[in-house]
Amino acid sequence: MVNIDWGKAVIAGLVATVVMTIVGVWIAPVMGIPKMNPADMLAGAMGGSLVLGWIGHFMIGVVLALIYAAVSARLPGVPWLRGALYGLAPWLLAQLIVIPMMGMPVFSGSVVMALGSLIGHLIYGAVVGGIYGLPQATLKPAPSKVA
Repeated sequence: MVNIDWGKAVIAGLVATVVMTIVGVWIAPVMGIPKMNPADMLAGAMGGSLVLGWIGHFMIGVVLALIYAAVSARLPGVPWLRGALYGLAPWLLAQLIVIPMMGMPVFSGSVVMALGSLIGHLIYGAVVGGIYGLPQATLKPAPSKVA
C-alpha cells in the first residue's frame, strides 16, 4: 500500500499550478510562444465562466498531484526528475484527449503551442515532484534540559 502525504500533495499541486500558470501567461510570450492560459481555455469549455475556469484549473492541478503522490515511488530519478517525467502523462492526455474535446486540434494544432504546453507540464511536474519529495519535517520537540 502506498503511503500518501495528502497535505503535501495538495500543496505541491497548488504551487505547481501557480508556477505553470505564470510560465504560460507571462513567460511563454517572452520566449516567443503565444500566451497560454488553461483557465481561459477551461472557461470557454464551461460556458464562459472565468471563475469556473480558474477553479477547474486548480482542481485539475491538485488531482494530478494526488495521482503523482500515488505513483511517484515507481518513477526513476530524484524527486524533481520523477515529477518532470510524470508531467509527460498529463501533457499527452491533454494534447490527445482534452484539447480535442474542447474543439481544438490534437497537439494544439501547432508545434509551437504543443511545445509550449510540454514545457509547462514538465515544469508543473518538476515542481510537484520537488515539493512532494521534500523530506518530512520532524515534529519532535527539542529535548528539555534539566539542570
